Amino acid sequence: MADAAEFQDRLLSLGLARVSEAAALASARLIGRGDEKAADQAAVTAMRSQLNLLDIKGTVVIGEGERDEAPMLYIGEEVGTGNGPEVDIALDPLEGTTLTAKDMPNALTVIAMAPRGTLLHAPDVYMEKLAIGPGYKPGTVTMTMTPSERVSALAAAKGVSTENITVCVLERPRHEELIKEIRSTGASIRLITDGDVAGVMHCAEPEKTGIDMYMGSGGAPEGVLAAAALKCMGGQFYGKLLFRNDDERGRARKAGIQNFDRVYTRDDLVRGDVIFAATGVTNGSLLTGIRREPGWITTETILMRSKTGSVRRVQYRSPV
Repeated sequence: MADAAEFQDRLLSLGLARVSEAAALASARLIGRGDEKAADQAAVTAMRSQLNLLDIKGTVVIGEGERDEAPMLYIGEEVGTGNGPEVDIALDPLEGTTLTAKDMPNALTVIAMAPRGTLLHAPDVYMEKLAIGPGYKPGTVTMTMTPSERVSALAAAKGVSTENITVCVLERPRHEELIKEIRSTGASIRLITDGDVAGVMHCAEPEKTGIDMYMGSGGAPEGVLAAAALKCMGGQFYGKLLFRNDDERGRARKAGIQNFDRVYTRDDLVRGDVIFAATGVTNGSLLTGIRREPGWITTETILMRSKTGSVRRVQYRSPV
């Protein structure tokens, strides 16, 4: 593991914001155009170009896939100038390619950076996820609880009825029983079609987003990004890898994972200080999307550092 003292998170944070902004601006011209692949490729190309301007020895540990599956920003790719601290990078150049293509809410560009060896190398498999916001005792909700027990426990901790709890769930056929059980408690559900990093982040600002908890399965790489966000914003996150076949177990072994039944906490997934940036592509509950005005284009980025707990919202306005 790299010496944490080498990780100049304050100096690197603005550069990370520029990386996120560049990806959002590149994908902006494809909002509502119906071409998911083109939007994703535009974001990938821009993000890679900006990353290579940073004075870091960066390695992509959460990326667009394995080297033979992704021509750019693949897992294991080295980025940066080669000067500066050794860092792990987790990224999703366009979280919500479908949302972008259809001009639907909550598409983001997302990137996190941490000292080398501190981000879990999550394989490209599913992960069962559970998240709540800050201010609760550890273990308020757990993976061993049923969905209804989690709702009841969170309502008790919050001092409200279960009817005042809102849970965010990815809308997928595999979640039908989960949704049914949550609704049996009287809780409401915010269904999202894509973008579960944003879904988890919503829990950290319930007063703004109206979401108290996240439940359900989604991509494991996105789980690491979500944990990075909550490490900065505050909140609890739990994840358990899910395997459908031996090929997926092989991917996990290749990533260095031996215990297939482990429940990971937020701090297991992100073991050191981390900086996190996300830029709105389309309008959402967390961030304003790309705004076009005559002669100008504006982005909004959330930029966070776990070391200080600082959360900045940065507007960038550029002539076009």
